[in-house]
Amino acid sequence: MLIGEVARRSGVSARMLRHYDSLGLVRPTGRTDAGYREYSGEDIRRIFHIESLRSLGLSLREVRRALDDLGFKPSELVDDLIRQTRERIAGETELLTRLRRIGAAEPADWEDVLQIVALLQALGSESAGKRQRAALSSVEKVRVPVEALVEAALSETDPNVAGALRWALAQSGDAGLAPLAEGLGSPVAEVRKRAVQSIAEIPNDGATAFLQDALTSPDIVVRKHAAVALGARGVADAVPTLIDMIVEETNDADAADALSALAGHPALADQIATGLVDRLARRTIGSSARQRLTQALADIPGITTSRALADLSHDEDRAVALTATYILGIRSAR
Repeated sequence: MLIGEVARRSGVSARMLRHYDSLGLVRPTGRTDAGYREYSGEDIRRIFHIESLRSLGLSLREVRRALDDLGFKPSELVDDLIRQTRERIAGETELLTRLRRIGAAEPADWEDVLQIVALLQALGSESAGKRQRAALSSVEKVRVPVEALVEAALSETDPNVAGALRWALAQSGDAGLAPLAEGLGSPVAEVRKRAVQSIAEIPNDGATAFLQDALTSPDIVVRKHAAVALGARGVADAVPTLIDMIVEETNDADAADALSALAGHPALADQIATGLVDRLARRTIGSSARQRLTQALADIPGITTSRALADLSHDEDRAVALTATYILGIRSAR
């Protein structure tokens, strides 16, 4: 079969076939009387083998080795190809993400594009100072796409940079809530914690709704951060978790402050006092936990609290009794 017919049937150009010939990859086994290259059936099978191997990403040098070296074992080369392909996909995915983020920022001109690229690069810098400056400047003339801020916030370990990123996200309003909510479902505990902390600093109803959902999270850290934030927002659903925090002595001071803020609503004061008293009545909690619950009553107004403190002033636990008596004295002096 002549080279033109081979090219037509195989889909490999005549030019490439001549290149294969020059490299010694496929040398036509015959010549016509007129001196033209003539390919045998075996030559054509080799051409298809070459194209198959090239489709896997092998170089022509690697193809020749694979076909001609009888001792060649493909496993090592295939593993290397897998690694190279993964690296290439990761690089292309990163580029695609960057392009999408630039497009989402709706740049007006190339100057905007350059500023966005510079900010994105700064957010990924090894320097904490550069990352912090990028976060703080991200809400100025050209905004960094919110997805980039969320990604940075969920991975940031430096507390100062993390604070700047949370502030920047708070300026974005609802835009960052959906990707942050996805972070609440991360398999990594630290990511879940950063996500709820970031949502807690977004002052709108959308964030409040996500925080209320977070109260049912299986992650106790997420539940506690959500409860403290909701307490400051006047959401009564947080009360049981806040009382749990006082009992367990985890961020108990923040929890007590949140309960105090909630108790500013007259309708909630008795509910909070009743919850604290009910927990005090349980015999399964220890003395130190009962004392913390008693201390938490100090900032809860209302008759329910006063009656509870009066009863507690005669508690068999001397530390609890003294604490209750002290709080009653302060309340009566007001």
